Amino acid sequence: MSRGHFYLDKSNAKLAGVCAGIADFTDVDALWIRLGAVLLLLFGFPIVIAIYIAVALIADKRPLSDYSAHEEERLLRRMERRRAKKAGIGRGERLRGELSDIDRRVADMEAHYSSSNSRLAAEIESLR
Repeated sequence: MSRGHFYLDKSNAKLAGVCAGIADFTDVDALWIRLGAVLLLLFGFPIVIAIYIAVALIADKRPLSDYSAHEEERLLRRMERRRAKKAGIGRGERLRGELSDIDRRVADMEAHYSSSNSRLAAEIESLR
């Protein structure tokens, strides 16, 4: 959906978010915008590179308040992956960390519900 103002879209970005921003502004799928940019470049319009760089430097980044919850989660995951790459953390270590975090959350939920409601705790125990 067009938001009335052009912003770089970092949640859907491949490089700087220019094509994703154009796609968001025009309500066209980002794949078609990227494909059009590549085709223009291949058919002899190297000015596309200069325009892309200029737009990336001049345009405003999309405010975080404009992101939906799904886009915000995707953006945060991408930022976490970049941070992990810079820190040298491998994918396996990151997955183990995420799984242990999920385990901790489940244990916290179970402890909360079993301690605050004895009837619910009895039902959970009867199901085991």
